[in-house]
Amino acid sequence: MKRKGLVRKAGAVFLAVSIGAGALAGGGSPGPADAAENTSEASEGSENAGGEKVFYYGDTTFNAENDESDVNPHNGYSGWACIRYGIGETLFKYSDSMELEPWLAVSYENVDENTWEITLRDGVTFTSGRAMDAQAVKECLEHLTEAHERAKGDLKLQEMEAEGRTLTIKTTEPVPALMNYLSDPYGCIIDMEAGVTAEGNVSGTGPYMAARVETDKGLTLVKNENYWNGMPHLDTIYVRTISDGDTMTMAMQSGELDGAYGLPYASLPLFAGAPYSISSCETSRSFFGAMNYATEALQDANVRRAIAGAIDRESFTKILLDGNGSAAAGPFPASFAYGDSTVTAQPFDLEASRELLAESGWTDTDGDGYVDKNGRKLTIRWLTYPSRQELPLLAESAQATLKEIGIDVQVNCTAGHLDYIGSGDWDIYASAFVTAPTGDPEYFFTTHCMDTSSKNRGGYHSDRLEELELQMSRTFDTAERAGLATEMTQVILDDNGFIFASHLRMSIVSGAGVSGLTAHPCDYYEITAELDKN
Repeated sequence: MKRKGLVRKAGAVFLAVSIGAGALAGGGSPGPADAAENTSEASEGSENAGGEKVFYYGDTTFNAENDESDVNPHNGYSGWACIRYGIGETLFKYSDSMELEPWLAVSYENVDENTWEITLRDGVTFTSGRAMDAQAVKECLEHLTEAHERAKGDLKLQEMEAEGRTLTIKTTEPVPALMNYLSDPYGCIIDMEAGVTAEGNVSGTGPYMAARVETDKGLTLVKNENYWNGMPHLDTIYVRTISDGDTMTMAMQSGELDGAYGLPYASLPLFAGAPYSISSCETSRSFFGAMNYATEALQDANVRRAIAGAIDRESFTKILLDGNGSAAAGPFPASFAYGDSTVTAQPFDLEASRELLAESGWTDTDGDGYVDKNGRKLTIRWLTYPSRQELPLLAESAQATLKEIGIDVQVNCTAGHLDYIGSGDWDIYASAFVTAPTGDPEYFFTTHCMDTSSKNRGGYHSDRLEELELQMSRTFDTAERAGLATEMTQVILDDNGFIFASHLRMSIVSGAGVSGLTAHPCDYYEITAELDKN
């Protein structure tokens, strides 16, 4: 069996990380060394007093809460920051329709089920000055699978051979989605000879390099003068983590920011007209809750089904999100071949939910408005975090509708959510996750739903799902994979082990004179060589 994938020339991409809200005060126009302390001169134009062309970008995501503590792609989910901010690039990237395109590689050949031959692009160098060749890529991927458990499980690398610009990869078993996995942000190619600094900085191939990395505060990015795909327009970019929506809104209005991602939905109308512009697109980032099977009440299928039927997805997206999203049935948007239009979730029906609870003996015996059983009120500890503005709103909506069926919901919205996950002090964990960042459905299931999944937070298990995943892991045909994904989604929906609320409509706001800041369906191409400000 042979398959070839040829990719077209693709531009570099840059994703933004965020800057600390407290850093918005102060005077003077900063240089790379003190970007985190001062940005108040951002409104003075695209050049500072020294003639440097600068850009100020606000974001909510560069923080330890999101498992983005630095820009080292081999560390947790920090690859998102690496690729989002134009520091690193992967072998392949995704088009607007989420199809593979060339990036650092120009083509691949699937020689047999376990062997892949990748041809690398010529003329690419790391910011360290080293040429990117097959040996450098081999070293990077070897370190990746040593340091990153998720990548190790996805890639299943057995051995690699490097010769010039040709990298041959052999896997321990068939990995039909290998090229997709290598396009995950953890697959950013970095120079392992240059290494990783104590701050988690790396040498990549992107249009920018990080001069400063400060977890929970932001980054200072400087132009890569030797970028392979055209000269970047900006000299310095200051990325600032701003968790407070009002602070980010005011900074954008005052001109302290040139662009922003993560503005409150209520603020978007303020930037609907000139001199601002908004780039928006539908993404596969889903907001969903995972049930904790260690909770005795949630081991009851009727209770899980009742909870799923009491989540008002339509009102959540239309009212609380002001239409900035679409109601979700499953993990994938309806536009996907294996998306929401192909599956059926528990419908919103409060009366049916009450009946399900009663069938399992949960009734309001003392008239306090909450159901109880054997003298114990049904209380659900709803755990979530604030850095994604949709999640506290989802908690608010769920708390209100579950109260109507007699369930007491205690919301714990905290940046320390991972500590509670570790201790088990939760019943439903609501998070935001890009379910198909590799353009392939297997990623979501292997990350969240399988016995070996790194983010199977609630201990979900299904014999049928394990059987279907084994089939998918050996299926190369994309149509067959889509069919398996639909069946797998229906399994987890029928079990109500996961409740999907909405899919994100991503919006990035640009200020006066800004071009090249464009939302992308995969939610991680933001800052690119094309980004500019007149």
